[in-house]
Amino acid sequence: MSLPMDTRVGAYAVIVQDGAVLLSHWNPRHPTLHGAWSLPGGGMEIGEQPAETAVREVLEETGFTVELDELLGVHSRHMEPGERLDGLGRPFHALRVVYRAHITGGTLTAETDGSSDEARWFPLDALPGLPLVSLVPVALELAGHRGPARERR
Repeated sequence: MSLPMDTRVGAYAVIVQDGAVLLSHWNPRHPTLHGAWSLPGGGMEIGEQPAETAVREVLEETGFTVELDELLGVHSRHMEPGERLDGLGRPFHALRVVYRAHITGGTLTAETDGSSDEARWFPLDALPGLPLVSLVPVALELAGHRGPARERR
């Protein structure tokens, strides 16, 4: 008998400008869990298309409006219960749609009531020293940028 599994489909944007990538800080808002830097993006809402999700999430997490340039790929990640950062005792499967995007307007602003608490530009060569979610190096590789070694978060 298999365990019930949580599934989440999300859409994310790789935004690189002048040698720096725009990241948002995922904050689990839990006393024993630590956050990590991620691409701006997140879970699809019911009835939403992945491209709409990516544009909406970038705005919510960073304050920037964007235009999507191209679909870079789809990445799937399965986690056993012990790998989950939220402590839930069942497997988790994340399906992540990744786009390349560019900024068309807005001002860098942190999200106030969501799963992220900060947005910031980081030089690509500074990424190896940061706590990153596993999607960041995967997405940068899809975008043709040499990213940091893959960490599992």
